[in-house]
Amino acid sequence: MRVIKYILGIVLAISVVSCASIQVSEDYDTSVNFTNYKTFAFDKKGIDKAKISDLDKRRILHAIEDNLIAKGMTKSENPDMLVSIFTKARKDVNVYQNNFGWYGYGYYGWYPWYYGGFYGGWPSTQVTESTTGTLFIDFIDAEKYRLIWQGVGQGAISETTSNPEKKTQQINEFVAEILKQYPPGQSKK
Repeated sequence: MRVIKYILGIVLAISVVSCASIQVSEDYDTSVNFTNYKTFAFDKKGIDKAKISDLDKRRILHAIEDNLIAKGMTKSENPDMLVSIFTKARKDVNVYQNNFGWYGYGYYGWYPWYYGGFYGGWPSTQVTESTTGTLFIDFIDAEKYRLIWQGVGQGAISETTSNPEKKTQQINEFVAEILKQYPPGQSKK
């Protein structure tokens, strides 16, 4: 019975890892007509506070710019909307303890000579670390300087990726997933 539970646990863990993705959410001012926002610029003072490398900042800003331009917006010196970002990271430590080997009890099953029972196996402990990153993308009304929309994406991030192209691809996917929600009220693709 324990062997079956162990195998089911492994299958469940593999399926959870293979389905891992970015979790996104949004919040916005419901009194705002988002069709009035046609131009944007980046809010330098907000972006400077983000605690990530300058390379990753540029990757995020470039991905945001590409997504907004694809939505028909224009980057401008005199914008309707300002864009800012904020990031958080959380380290997670997971400990899994398993027993490998054979098990049995003489009271159950087909072999009565196991009377009295036996219990065997080899204990195994696995410790894994992962980092969950959260990216906040804020859209601010440039005239009133107030937050009108916030998209949040949370997902596993790889700190060991030394390949700049892979990092750029991960960030592009992260930003695109968050900005699928903008503007609010439109059908999601």
